[in-house]
Amino acid sequence: MEDLKGKVAIVTGASRGIGKALASTAASLGINLAIAARQEGPLKETADEIAKKYKVEVLAVPCDVTKLGDLENLVNKTRERFGKIDILINNAGVSSQYPFDKQPLEDFEKLAHTNYLGYVRLIRLVINEMVERKSGAIINMVSGSTLCDPLPRNFIVYSSLKVGLRAFSKGLFWELRDHGIKVTSILPGVTDTDLTGKLSEITADAGRLMTTEAIENAVRFALTVPANVCPLEIAVINQQTPWTAPVIPYKQAHPEK
Repeated sequence: MEDLKGKVAIVTGASRGIGKALASTAASLGINLAIAARQEGPLKETADEIAKKYKVEVLAVPCDVTKLGDLENLVNKTRERFGKIDILINNAGVSSQYPFDKQPLEDFEKLAHTNYLGYVRLIRLVINEMVERKSGAIINMVSGSTLCDPLPRNFIVYSSLKVGLRAFSKGLFWELRDHGIKVTSILPGVTDTDLTGKLSEITADAGRLMTTEAIENAVRFALTVPANVCPLEIAVINQQTPWTAPVIPYKQAHPEK
């Protein structure tokens, strides 16, 4: 296992929920952090909490991932503080639950810029130094909904963008593997966070929700496998998640043979 102490990671969407959990996971491995989120107050509280608990350096950088200038500032501040970027954990995300004919038009741009373009832009901003060093790890938070065909009802815009991100991540791995760079997609099921708390139809049954623990373990695995191994995709799904209900019912009438 590679020694991760002293490595530097950027984690987006890190002030709460899955992002905070993943920042804590990285810190527990001795990784110094630049954490990003839109709200400065909660972000600084998270930075102080993680630094105190894990005895690592944590830089809090307010950032709206839909804005290229904010992403550039995040990368520049991280380099100024730590001199390098070894790991990128793209986690920032927004959700939207509507039948397509009722979905607000303004949702489309927000979803695209946050859940796809924000990831791609930030990777582009950090990738050259990883290529130069022939070392690096990129972890993208995709979605378990991309495992479904057809995509889940009321989530088709959100999920189709995640399908695009999943395809991009696979292609990026094949482009970068000869440079020693790992690219891993995490495909989580519905997780008990502030984000999913607003999705009333999906979260009505608490038994269908995961905690962040399984996702933390997936990221820990991705970061700690041997240097010549890359987990390309890790799907972590609650066995009762509503997104994985079969299109054809399990129990059905069959013709007599």
